[in-house]
Amino acid sequence: MTNLLLSVDAGTIDWSRAQFALTAIYHWLFVPLTLGLAVIMGIVETCYYRTRKQFWKTAAKFWQKLFGINFAMGVATGIILEFEFGTNWSNYSWFVGDIFGAPLAIEGIIAFFMESTFVAVMFFGWKKVSAGFHLASTWLTGLGATISAWWILVANAWMQNPVAFHFNADTMRNEMNLDSFAEIALSPFAVMKFCHTVTSSWIIGAVFVLAVSCYYLLKKRETELAKESIKIACSVGLVASLLAFYTGDESAYQVAKVQPMKLAAMEALYNGGTDQPLTLIAAVPPFSQPDYANEQEPAMRIGIPNALSFLATHDFHGYVAGVNDIMRGGYVNHKGEIEPSVDEKIARGRNAITALQTYRKAKKEDNKKGMEASLGVLDKDMKYFGYGYIKDKADLVPSIPVNFYAFRIMVGLGTLFILFFTVVLFLAYRKDITKLKWLHIAGISSLPLGYIASESGWLVAEFGRQPWTIQDMLPTWVAVSNLQSDSVIITFFIFLILFTLLLCVEINILCKQIKKGPEYSLAEIGNRG
Repeated sequence: MTNLLLSVDAGTIDWSRAQFALTAIYHWLFVPLTLGLAVIMGIVETCYYRTRKQFWKTAAKFWQKLFGINFAMGVATGIILEFEFGTNWSNYSWFVGDIFGAPLAIEGIIAFFMESTFVAVMFFGWKKVSAGFHLASTWLTGLGATISAWWILVANAWMQNPVAFHFNADTMRNEMNLDSFAEIALSPFAVMKFCHTVTSSWIIGAVFVLAVSCYYLLKKRETELAKESIKIACSVGLVASLLAFYTGDESAYQVAKVQPMKLAAMEALYNGGTDQPLTLIAAVPPFSQPDYANEQEPAMRIGIPNALSFLATHDFHGYVAGVNDIMRGGYVNHKGEIEPSVDEKIARGRNAITALQTYRKAKKEDNKKGMEASLGVLDKDMKYFGYGYIKDKADLVPSIPVNFYAFRIMVGLGTLFILFFTVVLFLAYRKDITKLKWLHIAGISSLPLGYIASESGWLVAEFGRQPWTIQDMLPTWVAVSNLQSDSVIITFFIFLILFTLLLCVEINILCKQIKKGPEYSLAEIGNRG
């Protein structure tokens, strides 16, 4: 099996990664807007339920219509994304399918059916169910989408911090420990990843509603809808931005413990130590991997004293490992153990691979003693199994420029949103915002910034853990299916065309519905006239 895994064409690996990245990036254009709009449309309908004013009902229907358009597109790309685990990453699916498949199965059985059930009531049940039941259906639709995100992020978090499992040498699969599902589902890494991702999605929903509302104010139409929607959107956006700031800090703390190389890449930290500053700016070469082995630190580095040590260890004087420290090993890690060098990890990983091969041979020969000896070595070194496939130590260092700049774009825009939502919320309650043209333009301009921040966060999360499909356990070139690169190239461009068309269709439909505006009742039309 190991020989087969290593014989996969390099082009297949690169194109499979590109195809999965393409699908994930397009999918993530739809998901955060779904999660964010779900909260805002729930609040708007709650206002209708409490006041029984027709205005709020019309506003709720309008935002729900835009939610529905985006929701349908997100489902289409999400299904394709899950299928790719079997088509392009079958070795990965075999290796951890017993664990990874569990949260995805729950997501499909519970969350997806929950969404599909209540979204139908939300759209078609206005005259068929009570106002209370309809309100509950609206919130449950959003809750279903959020639960769906929970299980997907649990699966992703396990890839970045695998816990509660053991390797079965007979089946050559990783299996979940008995009674350990809660440990996987509620691991601190998964919880913080979920909270940060969802709160950042609320920001996308807020900037979308703000942008649409500012468009109406700029066109001098739907002013009442726009003003009230801006108040709700900015309230949600401000709370979400503050929560995202907090959960981002906690997520960084988790990353520092289990993925120190990712943190080192995010900070362009070549040589660590105690009392480490948090880098604000530095002249990291944007298009090439820096010579971290021979450089002390990036040129023109300006940072906040001791802030990185506190971020990574919750101690202003804490030790933070740099790229070269991780390579050399010898420091005390978060478990209080001496961290092995990369050379030692590679050697132990190769021991684990050899032990697995020896075990299977001994089993075939019914050699009980040989099997026991091999299992002893395998149990000892299995946690470094993936390192056995590493041929060049440089492969263990993710792209420093991508992580460094993407992280600063995400944090910088997140900070900007805190200030922006605060200012707009103040003006919305204290000033006549219908006359503030600069605010209308700024609100519309905030929409692409929200997506840039969101996609930058995912770049850090996924590029930062390279070369691992599963941290320390399975490199990407071992996880890929044994396919011909030509077939992957063909499907890559098919998906590129398909997803681009889907995106263009959604933007076209959304723009038409926004230009059309809300649909008013006869009573409202009379009042407006």
